[in-house]
Amino acid sequence: MHKIILTFSLSIFLFGCDTPEEREKSIKWTTKESTTMHQELALEEELDIQLFLARHANWKITKTGSGLQYYIYEAGKGQQAKEGDIAEVEFEITLLDGTKCYTTASDEVEEFQIDKADIETGIQEGVKLLRKGDRVKFIIPSHLAHGLIGDMNKIPPLTPIVVDFYLRDLL
Repeated sequence: MHKIILTFSLSIFLFGCDTPEEREKSIKWTTKESTTMHQELALEEELDIQLFLARHANWKITKTGSGLQYYIYEAGKGQQAKEGDIAEVEFEITLLDGTKCYTTASDEVEEFQIDKADIETGIQEGVKLLRKGDRVKFIIPSHLAHGLIGDMNKIPPLTPIVVDFYLRDLL
């Protein structure tokens, strides 16, 4: 019995492994194909975002050059947020289909240092557009959120997110 397992294992090792040259020949993925795939994924994601926004036609959306979209639905009157400030925030993160992923507890706030914390790029970009007291909806494309792998918990890979965001205070 041991000889059969050893022979089987050896044959898989000898005949099942490609040489580096064979692997290179079998992989026919080019930069052009990667670019095309990325463009198709980005287009599909943009269409999903546009369908979402069509359902929220009353939102006065502003779009930045990076693809972040936002709607300030309640304007604050406080100071402008800037790099280095500590932001005290409340938020709710959902997917475009309304699935709730994360939210701050009703009696708590989250804090992070603007441009210094490990927070999604889209939120870092967006918070600098706000004043203390602003309430905003951010529509964050996946490349500014959790990208190719998602957050490994509640947000799937290549998924845009909607963040209902309240900038309570700046320290």
